[in-house]
Amino acid sequence: MNLILFLIIGGVAGWLAGLIMKGRGFGVLTNVGIGIVGSVIGGFVFRLLGLAAQGAVGELVTATVGAVLLLAIVSQIKKG
Repeated sequence: MNLILFLIIGGVAGWLAGLIMKGRGFGVLTNVGIGIVGSVIGGFVFRLLGLAAQGAVGELVTATVGAVLLLAIVSQIKKG
């Protein structure tokens, strides 16, 4: 059950990051991938800042912040 919740949160986080960064999502599988990688990045950044996610909403926020950071980094690499 945790895996399913993890994938759902990853998909929603990837979709939200796509909306924030480029105005639309990327497709279901790409959204899930971006959200999962974003959750790792977000967790790392939040730990560095001394923050902790509580519950599904906190995990969604963490994953979304990480996914936005991921997309921003990829965007900067593509530009330069």
